[in-house]
Amino acid sequence: MPAAKKAARPPAAAQTRAVEDYLEQIHNLIEQKGYARVVDIAANLSISQASVTAMIQKLDAEGFLVYERYRGVILTDHGRAIGQAIAHRHDVLTRLLASFGLDPETVHRDVEGMEHHISRQTLQALTLILEELEGNDVLLKKLKRKMQK
Repeated sequence: MPAAKKAARPPAAAQTRAVEDYLEQIHNLIEQKGYARVVDIAANLSISQASVTAMIQKLDAEGFLVYERYRGVILTDHGRAIGQAIAHRHDVLTRLLASFGLDPETVHRDVEGMEHHISRQTLQALTLILEELEGNDVLLKKLKRKMQK
């Protein structure tokens, strides 16, 4: 009987983006405020508190976090590692695109689309490019000029 319950559950891979979004938000809230509450997660993700509570309970059951009703959320080591990795991806992509002077809305929309699909190798390459650009104003200005043509 328990096998039937497991089979009815969607595969974890299908939930990856949602799981990552939640863990990123929780990680960021804990970094900013020292804690993460359902109400804050719901506000940041623009979804209902009931939806957040349901997902938080699922993430708790899957070992990504510990949830205590009315108290908040604590990430497990595994959940923290994923949250940090997604926050790092988000930061690298945001800084890279923003360095070219793209408008903030475009940067936000594009980063949200890319951050869940980028491979570790590509992120590594983009991080190296970002570091070079941030340390080389002449190159960055040259590239910005080329974009404006």
